[in-house]
Amino acid sequence: MIQAKGNDMGRFSVEIEVANNVDVQKSLDGELPSENVRRMSIRGVVDTGATRLVIPESVAERLGVRSVGSASVRYADGRTAQRGMVGNIHLTCLGRSSIFNAIVEPDRESALIGAIVLEDLDFVADGSSQRLSPRDPRQIVSEIE
Repeated sequence: MIQAKGNDMGRFSVEIEVANNVDVQKSLDGELPSENVRRMSIRGVVDTGATRLVIPESVAERLGVRSVGSASVRYADGRTAQRGMVGNIHLTCLGRSSIFNAIVEPDRESALIGAIVLEDLDFVADGSSQRLSPRDPRQIVSEIE
């Protein structure tokens, strides 16, 4: 479990690692030395009211990830905008990893971790205690029918 930094009941910060998943796969296949994988640790703001992963434009550029189109975004204050999306973001948090598309936000300094990321990695966000924890610490649990 991670004790996170923050003061808004539904939003708090955790450290995450993001990497270019194409590089990660090449490294696993022995085609690229692991030290050449484009990756970085950044602050991720967990927001249970947000939907997707959002990363700063500077992070997308540093990782060298490719565009996969665009998305319409709606901000908390009601404004809307069109933003680019990138693919193949390998995100790691609390020892769990998965691959995501991400919305690219030009003026952000931190990542935004929304419900899709939390669900995929099977995390429970507790805003009142500012904690992010796995639902089952041994493994990801998927609900299927």
